[in-house]
Amino acid sequence: MPETPAEQAPAPSTPPAGAPVADRRPVTRELHGTTRTDEYDWLRDKESPEVLAHLEAENAWTEHRTAHLSGLRTRLFEEIRARTKETDLSVPTRNRGWWFYARSFEGREYGASCRVPVVDEADWTPPRPDGDAAPDRPALPGEQVLLDLDALAEGHDFFSLGGSALSLDGRLLAWSVDTTGDERYTARVKDLEADDRLLPDVVEGVLGGVTWDPDGSGFYYTTVDEAWRADKVWKHRLGTPQADDELVFHEEDQRFWVGVGRSRDDRFLFVVSGSKTTSEWQVRDTAEPGSGFVTWSARREGLEYTLEPAVLAGRRLFLVLHNGAGPDFELATAGTAPTPPEEWVPMLRHDPAVRLEDVDAFAGHLVVHQRSEGLTQLRIIELGPDGPADDHLVEFDREVYTVGSGANPAFDQPTVRLGYTSLAVPSSVYDYDVRTRGLTLLRQTPVLGGYDPDDYEEHRLWAPARDGERVPVSLVCRRGAREAGPLPTLLYGYGAYEASIDPYFSPSRLSLLDRGAAFAIAHVRGGGEMGRRWYDQGKLEHKENSFHDFVDAARHLVGTGWSDPGTLVAEGGSAGGLLVGAALNEAPELFAGVVASVPFVDTLTTMLDATLPLTVGEYDEWGNPEGDPEAYARIAGYAPYDNVRAADYPPVLAETSLHDTRVLFVEPAKWVARLRATAVGRRDFLLRTEMAAGHGGVSGRYKAWHDRAFSLAWILDRMGLADVEPRA
Repeated sequence: MPETPAEQAPAPSTPPAGAPVADRRPVTRELHGTTRTDEYDWLRDKESPEVLAHLEAENAWTEHRTAHLSGLRTRLFEEIRARTKETDLSVPTRNRGWWFYARSFEGREYGASCRVPVVDEADWTPPRPDGDAAPDRPALPGEQVLLDLDALAEGHDFFSLGGSALSLDGRLLAWSVDTTGDERYTARVKDLEADDRLLPDVVEGVLGGVTWDPDGSGFYYTTVDEAWRADKVWKHRLGTPQADDELVFHEEDQRFWVGVGRSRDDRFLFVVSGSKTTSEWQVRDTAEPGSGFVTWSARREGLEYTLEPAVLAGRRLFLVLHNGAGPDFELATAGTAPTPPEEWVPMLRHDPAVRLEDVDAFAGHLVVHQRSEGLTQLRIIELGPDGPADDHLVEFDREVYTVGSGANPAFDQPTVRLGYTSLAVPSSVYDYDVRTRGLTLLRQTPVLGGYDPDDYEEHRLWAPARDGERVPVSLVCRRGAREAGPLPTLLYGYGAYEASIDPYFSPSRLSLLDRGAAFAIAHVRGGGEMGRRWYDQGKLEHKENSFHDFVDAARHLVGTGWSDPGTLVAEGGSAGGLLVGAALNEAPELFAGVVASVPFVDTLTTMLDATLPLTVGEYDEWGNPEGDPEAYARIAGYAPYDNVRAADYPPVLAETSLHDTRVLFVEPAKWVARLRATAVGRRDFLLRTEMAAGHGGVSGRYKAWHDRAFSLAWILDRMGLADVEPRA
């Protein structure tokens, strides 16, 4: 019999003699009158057999130190699996005469994408299968499998789909895959009307997916430079070699990235350049024969804008979402011809209490994505013969939730597909009828085993920060769990790039909650939860606010009796790894453990090297320490690696991937080496490196469940809950 996913978990390795000790090979650099010594920079060479041997030794040590949790890991994996409906399909989405959906199958890692033809043009109700769709038969009548992802992944340790795109006539499918984890994809094309005949076109080095030209003659794609910055847009013509591809646009400013896309109404193509603070759009109107890309509004430092084609009162125009009138953005209108900011006409004026984040235009309505008081909102603007006719919010009654627009690809659709979730409510898909204002629940992600959201309680807490701000904290636990006293708590945070970590449901999290733990998200500054000012107050010279907010949120949980330092565990990934690493240096006594995933902990070294991926484009987020002495001193003052001290740190689990191009594996490798050499007391530091993965970790759902089970077992051990059985 074939092995089940649970049986594929790695077996414990032979116990090593002791924790790996990395050689100290000091490298000294002088800059801005400061001398800095780095003993472990030699670990960055991933081609070195010596470095690879060190990572393998760290993996063996981690496996040895967590061997007592192997049984718990297996149980956690089985708990996650038992909650999941493994053979399933998504809610179909309608576009260009087809219903599109994804399928998953028990025992398979990746699943398939499919479509069926629309039968009734007037009916926008998505079709549903009769009963559970078995893996060996179509889920819906007339099903066509577009991509069998498990077949594409066969023979690869890692697999990631960069994207898939259909030509407008629905005949040709282009898709891209990455089989190493470095996020450089290879694109191919097949003819869906000729028995999936594979075209000879192979385009390598693509960043993500592709965008079809409306005439179907070829597609556009982006590539990256040596610093892994998306800098070029190309057009590939079918039947020609990649060497003959046309360079459409080259973004030479190293602070800017570039991307390409097509409007919902299929008329306009866009090439977008953006930095952390400035944007510029090139527009091509494909309805104009022979037209090329033209700059719609030239970049102005500090001005950000986006374009969304719309038809208002019979006039075709662009909706312009911009920050020219205030930091929380304004919605304006302008013509489709190049238009300077002075001629943009306000439609929704800037409101400092409401952060406008996006807008989607349809034939009969607009959908504005916004947030207020830390919560997401969907604002519907109905369109009449004379333009905007009505304005209202889609209402929900929970204290803490997240709502967002889902898959809405058709310009003429009368409904809004939206997604809704909370810390206790599984991801739910609704159709909102704009005319009747009725919400129809199409699907709530099944959680097997008798799950009931009412068994859990959710809270929005406000933690006082040391400078007088209030930091929102979202928290969930079993109903009534706090009555027994402080709860073991997993506190998660991110706090960078204006990325909002809104409340979300996680089936794997139930393994914590059902053992008596709580889960909390600290919405610290640097994120976008409380508007643009929240982001501005958590970057550059204000970056330390992010770390202080996290520490203050943890202290609030302790001070108000929600948790205690003996069972409070911190977790963060990427820039969130920097967050928890800095918080660890500030207050090691506050935490029972820290999980840092692909953590950006060697911040100063990375920001000093302009040849590394992403560095130059990050100057607007962190500063330029090479050219600015103040930025150097500031980053040196908080970078986790540079500020490890002789303190009794709690146990740390650092997780990374060998092929990560965003946060190089060397950062956590160096950090753990320095922690192990410098800290006093427990000195229980583990490094776990995925040898065939990228920034997002392992690929495949079963592998991902095993990966999460490993982390959860370690977290439960730190909380003193490793031997506690979950509550039914």
